[in-house]
Amino acid sequence: YYITNNLRMSVGRLIASRTAMFCCDMQDKFRPSIRHFPAILSNANRMLQSAKLLDIPLVVTEQYPKGLGSTCSELDIDHCTINCPKTKFSMVVPEVKSYLEDKKTRKSIVLFGIEAHVCVQQTAIDLITLGYDVHVIVDATSSRTDTDRVFAFQRMRQAGVFLTTSESMILQLAGGSDHPQFRQLQNIIKTEAEDTQLLTFPTL
Repeated sequence: YYITNNLRMSVGRLIASRTAMFCCDMQDKFRPSIRHFPAILSNANRMLQSAKLLDIPLVVTEQYPKGLGSTCSELDIDHCTINCPKTKFSMVVPEVKSYLEDKKTRKSIVLFGIEAHVCVQQTAIDLITLGYDVHVIVDATSSRTDTDRVFAFQRMRQAGVFLTTSESMILQLAGGSDHPQFRQLQNIIKTEAEDTQLLTFPTL
């Protein structure tokens, strides 16, 4: 945090032991309709693998799984702390909120998934309202249209969300090459993240 004009403002510093990871509604039924879905899926897996290595708690939600199916089988969520079905758009349902209240040291949330302008955005705003730092992984988050996706990122930034990429986040959580898991993390990022075409939108 830094002090300016007598306000205490977050600079988004991350410590793995004070962080939780949220994977939002990455379900099979969305596969045909979400922009850049294979790339989003691949980049999400980088985050999940890193959470496992860094012992970061993972919260997974599924939007109306009876109709929209389960989380995509390509994603390794076996280590998740919570896998919660929901009908509310935000991930901050009673079960998740109760978990967060029990884990008061976890003050930073790394968030990714679909859709950017609905469930991810509403989750981010709810978490910020509760006092959490929220970091959205832009190359692991998408919508059915690029317009909705890009304006969701702008809206979240206005609300105080930190926008970042999967590789930047993984290395920030590691903190340095002296981390005991660094070689394994390095293997995850050795191959470049899949391109999700964000550089075609200069407004970001």
